[in-house]
Amino acid sequence: MDSSHTSRRPALAVKVGASATVLAFLDTTVTNLAVPPVAAEFSVGATAAAWVATAYVIPFAAFLAPAGVAADAAGRARLFRFGVGLFTVCSLVIALAPTFELLLVGRALQGVGAALMTPASLALILAEVPPERRRAAIGLWSGAGALAAAAGPALGGVVIEWIDWRAVFCINVPLGVWVVWAARPLRAGDTAMRRLPDVLGSLLIAVAIGALVLGLSEAPARGWGSWFVLAAAAVAILATVGAVRRASSHEHPGLRIDLLRNRGVAVTTGVSTAYGIALFATMLLGVLFLVEVWQYSALRAGLAMTPAALAAAVVGLGVGRVKAPIPPRRMIAVGATILATSSALLALSISTTPQFLGLWLPVGTLMGIGVGLTTVGISTAGATASAPQHFAAVTGLLMAARQLGGAFGIAVLSVLLVQVDATTAVRPYAGVYWFTTLASLLALAGAALLRPVVIHVPITQPTKETHR
Repeated sequence: MDSSHTSRRPALAVKVGASATVLAFLDTTVTNLAVPPVAAEFSVGATAAAWVATAYVIPFAAFLAPAGVAADAAGRARLFRFGVGLFTVCSLVIALAPTFELLLVGRALQGVGAALMTPASLALILAEVPPERRRAAIGLWSGAGALAAAAGPALGGVVIEWIDWRAVFCINVPLGVWVVWAARPLRAGDTAMRRLPDVLGSLLIAVAIGALVLGLSEAPARGWGSWFVLAAAAVAILATVGAVRRASSHEHPGLRIDLLRNRGVAVTTGVSTAYGIALFATMLLGVLFLVEVWQYSALRAGLAMTPAALAAAVVGLGVGRVKAPIPPRRMIAVGATILATSSALLALSISTTPQFLGLWLPVGTLMGIGVGLTTVGISTAGATASAPQHFAAVTGLLMAARQLGGAFGIAVLSVLLVQVDATTAVRPYAGVYWFTTLASLLALAGAALLRPVVIHVPITQPTKETHR
């Protein structure tokens, strides 16, 4: 390979890595509006149809951490291409699925593909990009993910209203094919295949998350003391204990709890969990509030979320380009403060009367700024707190924590919104915003515990560190 081609690899790594995170995080939100037409076509109830989203989120969250470990063991570029390929093939299977059962299987495997490619994408960028340019690369990667996740409802509304729900999944195919093809020259982190991480431990994590979400979601209808909810809680606890025990004793654990001995990684993981609670609950609540209370169409509600998406993307892209580096703990602190303030303002001000220009637009834009800062801050804190050989593992751990927090946040949202009726007006929605305010404040408290950044020198010298 000639030197000119090699010099282009950092830019190529950023392009394909950012494209992969667009695929993964777009799919976490773009399919929300597809649930009603899917239920109608396959004649299933709303509860069953909701698993179109849940079947993706659970394996995504469960396999993120072990996927990071697998990337370090099997090779970042190798696992990245395999994950994108699996995700792309499953997208096509879902779009063509003749039965509801096949659709759910496709969604679950698609979540696995997303988990495999996401931590490997950032680790590949960090491995290919020189240290002095990593901050800008992380900003681009984070901004692309934030834009994709927040723009999902708008894009989903447009595609479903103008074409069909199956076209939502076809969006992934051409981009996925291009990423697999374009990533061929990348080889950073590819070594001889070593033993892959524990699969059973990952499955136990998936069972624990699924049981927790199922129990919380069913509790309002069945009762908190019902046998079903108690059984779900017991399964969640037992599966969690089993996963932790295997992580502590297995020679090649999927969940690298040993990384939590690093104070920076441990604190950032807690921050990422709290941030996930606030982020996922807020994104879903915004669409539900606009549709249910302000009577927006699905398309109009999705478009109303766009200003926040654009603000998050602009901040994510711009923060890495500022001349004076911003410490990650400061980015997290400012971002979490903005998120808490925005959620509190909405909790205090929302009413049944639409106030898009006077309330939703300015507060939503402010919230997007908070999302952009916090996302980049967490990614940067994780990257700078870990040694280069653990980039993928730490990335997977942090993103798994965010997804776990998101699953919990959505479950709590469903519990609080079960009270919605003609007499309660906006009170349950305000209650959820107060809940996300509390989660954002927890992230802020975590930021205060972070130590000054540790900057690692190039991967060729992994044992030398300099402190800022």
